[in-house]
Amino acid sequence: MITALVWWIVVGLIAGWAAGKIMKGGGYGPVVDILLGIAGGIVGGVLLGLLGIHGEGLIGSILVAIVGAVFLIWLSRKLKKA
Repeated sequence: MITALVWWIVVGLIAGWAAGKIMKGGGYGPVVDILLGIAGGIVGGVLLGLLGIHGEGLIGSILVAIVGAVFLIWLSRKLKKA
């Protein structure tokens, strides 16, 4: 249980930070980066799972979470403009 929580936090922090860099040139701060990365992992897992793509191991998990987090940032910007 604790190991999974630490895994989610580490993956979330890395993915959230990377998505922030990709989408605006900087992270959103550690707490938001972690939350964004965890949510991105869920969203990325669903989106890429629909395409038959699954991330394996730490690197795969991070890449899936980055894709999901970038999608969430993009979607939130589109909804703000609407």
